[in-house]
Amino acid sequence: MSAQIASILGLVVMFVVATALPINMGALGFAAAFLVGQVFVGMSATQILAGFPGDLFVTLVGITYLFAIAQNNGTVDWLVHYAVRLVGGRISVIPWVMFAVSAVLTAIGAVSPGAVAIIAPIALRFAARYRIHPMLMGLMVVHGAQGGGFSPISIYGGITNQVVKNAGLPGDEIVLFLSSLAFNAAVALVIFFVFGGHRLPVRRPSEDFEGLVDAVPAGASVPVSGHGGTPARPAAPRPGAVHREGEDHHVALDREQALTLTGLVVLAVASLAFNLNVGLVAMSVAVVLALVCPRGQKGAVDKISWSTVLLIGGVITYIGVLQKAGAVDYVGGGVSTMAAPLLGALLLCYVAGVVSAFASSVAVLGATIPLAVPLLMQGHLGVPGMVAAIAISTTIVDVSPFSTNGALVVANAHGIDRDAFFRQMLIYSGIVVLVGPLLAWLALVVPGLL
Repeated sequence: MSAQIASILGLVVMFVVATALPINMGALGFAAAFLVGQVFVGMSATQILAGFPGDLFVTLVGITYLFAIAQNNGTVDWLVHYAVRLVGGRISVIPWVMFAVSAVLTAIGAVSPGAVAIIAPIALRFAARYRIHPMLMGLMVVHGAQGGGFSPISIYGGITNQVVKNAGLPGDEIVLFLSSLAFNAAVALVIFFVFGGHRLPVRRPSEDFEGLVDAVPAGASVPVSGHGGTPARPAAPRPGAVHREGEDHHVALDREQALTLTGLVVLAVASLAFNLNVGLVAMSVAVVLALVCPRGQKGAVDKISWSTVLLIGGVITYIGVLQKAGAVDYVGGGVSTMAAPLLGALLLCYVAGVVSAFASSVAVLGATIPLAVPLLMQGHLGVPGMVAAIAISTTIVDVSPFSTNGALVVANAHGIDRDAFFRQMLIYSGIVVLVGPLLAWLALVVPGLL
């Protein structure tokens, strides 16, 4: 059996076993990487472990650690409070705000995982507070980041346009940007209705509580209404506190919250404006907060999503073995030499989508577009449309829990069964892998032949 076939079969076996048995797929990934890598590919242990995603590991641990501290000391509650106030208490508007902010950040040059790392923890905490489906909030953040990700000044846009230029193809930067933005906005609209965004309440939480709190003596308990009702709570919180069950007029920051908010600003500026590693910056900010305010970090390390870290690390390590075995080039090379350009274009979109669901989108973009050159040189397909279709197919699947963006969403989900949520994300990403490349091909490649 060839190394390419063995590595592909190993991936299939991993999914089947993890689906049938309650075994962490990351553990299976490490075992499969060792067996397939050494037996069929001839890799040493050092070469196998070179595929471990150290950058993603630090990002997941650093971000979840930092936001665990921010959750402990009430900073996230404060941010959620003001998010509600900024939109006039209209809860149904918040998912679109998250989409828009993520899109703007990537459009002006932020790397997609960096934008998601900043926005997703706040968005998912907001979802937990107001019982918004976490899939809705998480997916709106990711699709927003991908929607703005191909502007002419963005990371993805710059890489794609450079690859097209180096291949000697006539690209169109505006078509690429608008195609990605429109496609992801359309997907976001479907997500909004499927996961109940249109049924979210329009209310002003601060108005619900201010009068009631002022009318009750200090230390008394009052019932708090909400989605399905919540237990009674004390009417007079400590100065600077923000209630977890509702919104009131006590929104002043205490010392720990002010320092944490400053740390989050530093994280945003350092990672988005100066392009520093978001995981290392988050870890550094978290350590400083732990030193300055040691009580606020109590139990924060336990809230790091270690099962998610194991899962992502093991699977991506195995994907490194699969790539080293030449499986991606094996499949992509066969597609690019097909005689039927239209069918070849569709299959190339699928290759880009499937591989990118597990690997770096930047790497897949750089490898897949050159594979399309033989098809485009035949003159039957429009270059801007084909490039945009590959770009969308490559990045639309970044909702996968095995990608950085999807992993950040899973790791920051609150108040739910994380394993069940992971399966929901996996099912959704499977649907996207099956349908996304086809829709991109229909919308952007097929019209070029008409």
